[in-house]
Amino acid sequence: MAANPNPVDIHVGSRVRLRRILAGMSQEKLGEAVGLTFQQIQKYERGANRIGSSRLYQFSQVLDVPVSFFFDDMPAEVSGRPGGAGEAAQEPFEADQLSRRESLELVRAYYRIPETTVRKRVFSLIKALAAQPEDNADT
Repeated sequence: MAANPNPVDIHVGSRVRLRRILAGMSQEKLGEAVGLTFQQIQKYERGANRIGSSRLYQFSQVLDVPVSFFFDDMPAEVSGRPGGAGEAAQEPFEADQLSRRESLELVRAYYRIPETTVRKRVFSLIKALAAQPEDNADT
């Protein structure tokens, strides 16, 4: 009988998956880069296997993010610590919002915009649209 994966391992694995997908990398390519099979990468991404510190460091190097990236956006119920004063003001975080295909495609398309000034304008437009009151959103 296998034990349920630790919620922290699931979160870290989902962040590996998120960054791998955003980088446009397959599980096979990531595995090759760190000397693993794609099946081992799958287990890490599901949280079925715990990622050791040296392996997490390898992932951070290959995926070009700091190690802390894998712990970002960890919900309080997973981390076991209550939200601090700065966290209370944040919007509730939907666990899978960054893993949705729509979100990933949007981020990939955004970073394919070659001109920085155009990207910044698109970003400002999206923020302005998101800030609209819900009553006026459909008008």
